[in-house]
Amino acid sequence: MADSKSGLRKPVFTKVDQLRPGTSGHTITVKVVSLKMVLQKARPDGPQVRQMRIAECLVGDETGIIVFTARNEQVDLMKPATTVILRNAKIDMFKGSMRLAVDKWGRVEPTDPAEFTVKEDNNLSLVEYELVNVVEE
Repeated sequence: MADSKSGLRKPVFTKVDQLRPGTSGHTITVKVVSLKMVLQKARPDGPQVRQMRIAECLVGDETGIIVFTARNEQVDLMKPATTVILRNAKIDMFKGSMRLAVDKWGRVEPTDPAEFTVKEDNNLSLVEYELVNVVEE
């Protein structure tokens, strides 16, 4: 644990193949492989109408790919072939498979193009996890 006097600790970058269900706080550099809009609707929020947008983006690095769920402003940053850093990302489970997401405690930042080639034949979102309830004895 870093002591609080030392200020911000340097983020440890995670690789896609290290992601596990139920984990959070990941800082990860990924390339956007593709983007598919899954929801786009206006919602009346007070005087102005706000757009609510959700896109499923396939993102990855040299170890594998995973679906990243981009919301609202994040969608604009997730252009195919761009490289982004996902800060404080977490794993959400959706129908037994992992999805990467960044909520209001994290952020998506564009960065310089990464040098790696995305390993597209290792899709972690295709791995099905059976949710097992562990009963403590």
